[in-house]
Amino acid sequence: MTSLTFASLQPPAPPPRRIEGAASHRPALDGIWGQVCEAAARLAVREPLLRPTLDELVLSRRSPAALIAAVLARRLGARDIHPAVLRPLFEDILATRPDIVASIAADLQAIVQRDPACPDALHALLNLKGFHALQTYRIAHSLWRAERKEAAFALSSHAAMVFAIDIHPAARLGSGVMLDHGTGIVIGETAVVDDNVSILQNVTLGGTGKEHGDRHPKIRSGVMLGAGAKILGNIEIGAMSKVAAGSVVLHDVPAHCTVAGIPARIVRYQQVDSRPAFEMDQMP
Repeated sequence: MTSLTFASLQPPAPPPRRIEGAASHRPALDGIWGQVCEAAARLAVREPLLRPTLDELVLSRRSPAALIAAVLARRLGARDIHPAVLRPLFEDILATRPDIVASIAADLQAIVQRDPACPDALHALLNLKGFHALQTYRIAHSLWRAERKEAAFALSSHAAMVFAIDIHPAARLGSGVMLDHGTGIVIGETAVVDDNVSILQNVTLGGTGKEHGDRHPKIRSGVMLGAGAKILGNIEIGAMSKVAAGSVVLHDVPAHCTVAGIPARIVRYQQVDSRPAFEMDQMP
């Protein structure tokens, strides 16, 4: 069997052009992408050490697709998977999938709104591996849906090694998702994560054994999954509910409640207007 290499997916691209004047080359982008570029321009002036990186990854890019592709290619690049191979592949996919770019923008907004340690969207874009792993999943999922499953698996496997976050490319994740810290998160093949969900480190959305078919959890909108929570089997965590840190969930969880323990049990019913994914309250 011939092993898959990324070199077979796209021809190497030429190295990016060195930008001498960050401000004069700043792209005119709107919304959160404009905020990212403005923050990068200010930081390039304030911190000369980061100026070359900011020029290459942000300030020289003329579209969100090009910007995201450059960042992810740099983070994933290694000796056997060079950024010059990854970047054009990523950019081609993102340029034809505005829905993915919109989801990435929503993910950035989610981090800025929910993470008190994140000063702005630029910081999330450049430094947070939970964000990087999630966006790599989005590209791998696009490859999966295009029946390029070997490429999707190769990209997902490499991302798991780089970021210590393992998301199967067939899983279905919505937008406005935050993987806080991210280390140790595992999301299985038939898992579903709806919009506006927050997931902390070492969370598992897994199966219960060797069963086949639809076998992974369904996480509904507004849910927060605390650090180390294990949700196992084809079960549903209802909208606006919370799973406390370290809990093991083996059965369906109704909407608007908190579960905790091993095995998890309902310990509190939330107010109807409560939004755990946004509030990020780690207490049961």
